[in-house]
Amino acid sequence: MRRTRVGGLWALLLAVVLCAATGLTAARPAAAALPPGNAVTDPAALLRDALPIEATDLQDLQHRLESTSDDLRAKRWSALTNVVRRSQSLLGTRRVGLLDSFDPADRDKAEALLEQLQGSLQDMATAAERQDREAFLDARREALSRIGAAEAELVGPFPFTIPAAFDNLPRLLGRATVRLTTTKGDLTAVVDGYNAPLTAGAFVDLVQRGFYDDLPFIRAEDFYVLQTGDPAGPADGFVDPKTHSNRPVPLEIKVPGQTAPFYNQTFEDLGLFKATPTLPFATKGTLGWAHSDEALDDGSSQFFLFLFEAELTPAGLNLIDGRYAAFGYVTDGFDVLEELTADDGIVKATVLEGAENLRPHA
Repeated sequence: MRRTRVGGLWALLLAVVLCAATGLTAARPAAAALPPGNAVTDPAALLRDALPIEATDLQDLQHRLESTSDDLRAKRWSALTNVVRRSQSLLGTRRVGLLDSFDPADRDKAEALLEQLQGSLQDMATAAERQDREAFLDARREALSRIGAAEAELVGPFPFTIPAAFDNLPRLLGRATVRLTTTKGDLTAVVDGYNAPLTAGAFVDLVQRGFYDDLPFIRAEDFYVLQTGDPAGPADGFVDPKTHSNRPVPLEIKVPGQTAPFYNQTFEDLGLFKATPTLPFATKGTLGWAHSDEALDDGSSQFFLFLFEAELTPAGLNLIDGRYAAFGYVTDGFDVLEELTADDGIVKATVLEGAENLRPHA
């Protein structure tokens, strides 16, 4: 019999929906209340913020541009123009310092990216002056793409040491892009090994083994999750051909400000009731690693796609963060994600980029 996986997740999600519908908070200690605020729900922005870098000027530019969404919705064109002009000025005055932060070998590439960024900012300014929403969005997308590419160039050596207890597990020392070809079409996801190297490593290793090919979704709940990764037969995970037993992956969650992830401890265990993970369950298509209700470290191959709905899960009511490990985000194929049900499945999973970042073990 297949074991039920992430069974407790359904109760948590039901509590979230009931809280959103009634305006009540979940039954938790008063100290556990999460702070209010506008959650970042754009997967590209979440991935930029999760990079292990310290680049104040670039990140300041990034956040300035991302923050224009409210003004854009309200059609405050003069405010948008002012933000873009200040961003252009910031880029101009700090250009030399920005370039000096890059390795000399990467300086030419960085200079080209900043030049392209300046052009994208000018396109944003022109669109704001013309009050052209679509042109503004296109130019902002290009600008943020340039910033993200520049930030990625600033990532140095892998930022922490993985505990020796997990030396036998594969790890992803960086990022990888994976295509999930489903019965309804393709999803593209970025898997983040900087913040969840063992979870991301196990996933990419299984993708390369063809483990997920032709596997069905074993759970599909509206507004909740799509879950897969349960192989045919008696096993409920990946059976390592060397040990002839399930290869378990520990619960792995990194918090901003911490140098390394916490392993096999929930936020409740750690007393981090107000914490937000570096990789939060904050957007539709968040990749999460499944484990049973009985243990935190028995996840082996099953994963789920979180179907986040902002109106059902307001900021401050996400009860999944800190209980399950997120390890990446769908970045393309959201129309396909909307159509997937329990009658669908994965036809083939393919690593498109980043395979060189996978190590079979320490």
